[in-house]
Amino acid sequence: MNVCGIVVEYNPFHNGHIHHIHQARKQSGCDLLIAVMSPHFVQRGEPAIADKWSRARTALHHGADLVLELPTIHAVQSAQFFSSAAIDILALAGADTIAFGSESNDLDRLMQYHSLDIQWGNHDVVWMGAAAGQKACIATVVRNSIRYGNLDILEDGYGINMLPLATFVMEAYKDDPCEIFAMKGASNYNVLEEELGKKMHKAIAVIQFKLEGKLVRRHKEFQMEDRELLHRINPEKGTITLPDGKEYPLRDNNFPTIDWKHPYELTAGEKEVMDKLSSAFRNCEKLQNHIRLLLDKGGLYTVYNGNLLFHGSIPLNEDGTFREVQIYGKSYKGKELYDVLETYVRRAFYSVGKEEQKKGRDIMWYIWAAPNSPLFGKSKMSTFERYFIEDPSTHEEKKNAYYRLWENEEVVDNMLREFGLDPEKGHIINGHVPVHQSEGESPVKCDGKVIVIDGGFSKPYQKVTGIAGYTLIYNSYGLNLTAHEPFTSKADAVARETDIVSNRVAVSYMSRRQLVGDTDTGHALKERIQELIQLLDGYRTGIIKEKK
Repeated sequence: MNVCGIVVEYNPFHNGHIHHIHQARKQSGCDLLIAVMSPHFVQRGEPAIADKWSRARTALHHGADLVLELPTIHAVQSAQFFSSAAIDILALAGADTIAFGSESNDLDRLMQYHSLDIQWGNHDVVWMGAAAGQKACIATVVRNSIRYGNLDILEDGYGINMLPLATFVMEAYKDDPCEIFAMKGASNYNVLEEELGKKMHKAIAVIQFKLEGKLVRRHKEFQMEDRELLHRINPEKGTITLPDGKEYPLRDNNFPTIDWKHPYELTAGEKEVMDKLSSAFRNCEKLQNHIRLLLDKGGLYTVYNGNLLFHGSIPLNEDGTFREVQIYGKSYKGKELYDVLETYVRRAFYSVGKEEQKKGRDIMWYIWAAPNSPLFGKSKMSTFERYFIEDPSTHEEKKNAYYRLWENEEVVDNMLREFGLDPEKGHIINGHVPVHQSEGESPVKCDGKVIVIDGGFSKPYQKVTGIAGYTLIYNSYGLNLTAHEPFTSKADAVARETDIVSNRVAVSYMSRRQLVGDTDTGHALKERIQELIQLLDGYRTGIIKEKK
């Protein structure tokens, strides 16, 4: 049964509320519509115009199936506590969808919703690094945007001017066809735009490899020397010798901006491009606001109602023990590693010390691409090899032992305990690595203790996964995972007479339905109640003197 929930006061009930009920039913396709409504008193203690029974009958008459009372103690609070309690009630009532109205279609305003929580992925962090002015991160973001035909995100979405890069390549790469740098998904571009895109794509890729090489040389503790590759190129032979000693021919041997005596130095033109891009990223108000949202409402992991949520993995050794990772001269593992990495990310934006800010900026590139990063967790990011070397064996990115041991209950239990969770009740929920559902892979690992929710929401991955993403639904009954079929548009669905299909899989059911008191919010409320009882007792016994 598909259950939709709405949060209402109906003080008074009007035509806009009728529209809300009808649209909630229509857009959610629900079988049951539940309204959580204020009783005789509404927000901030104001008496309702009509009694709760009259308003409930009106709601039922106009399309609601069930009206639940929001307790007065919550109903008279400010919006944050009012809505939080209402959402808890709907979750416990088994609501799959929440429908709410808005007087604005401004996504930036909607993103201020108080209960929003984001677990940073490596793509989030590289954007954060770019916003902080880390130039290797900036080059990576620009290259990815060009590669996948998403320059409109930079130019239209954030007002990042690509003209300096375009002007630079028209001279520096004017005689280079850049054939292997064709953009993916660039069907909306004309021939001239595609040609310019190829040149921009190659130019920013070469800049990225230069910046990354200098970064790795500056931070030996990153242990990423295998990503210094430009000095391994033999321009006369058109080959490269990789760190394993094997020599491979290059698909493209034209490098007009590389000084082979100093292969990692930017040319004057490249420096000018990166300086202008850095200024544009750092001074883009909209981007900075979005990054502040990630900082204010997110982190590398969260623990919620006994569940551990993170993007990628926990670095492990092959025997299942936590891998020790060097971060700026000290060793960390498990939860400590997550905590110190997040601390450095925040220092990039909030520290008053220039050196700490710089360490924070550089660590964001490390989180994006390092083998020991919990958000990447592969042996290498083979960007260079995928561009320049034909042999597919060089493209391989071996996953961390976490991905081979997530069916081992002893290892999984140890990870849950590391974060203070009960292995008998807790779950690990992560993404990052797409589930190949079309090949029979299950997103549920270790008898339900690990749930992988990367189902290819991003379009380029849908050929790999066979679906268009997962939604994990958590309510009083337990955990459910919904797999979504690829969807192009409403018009295409009508023309092809196809349904928008989602398939639900039960992951974990509770032996008894969860109550508010069983949740993290419930535990916090119980603590507040005890504090209030102690405060009241203090007044009654005279320990606390009343001030007049």
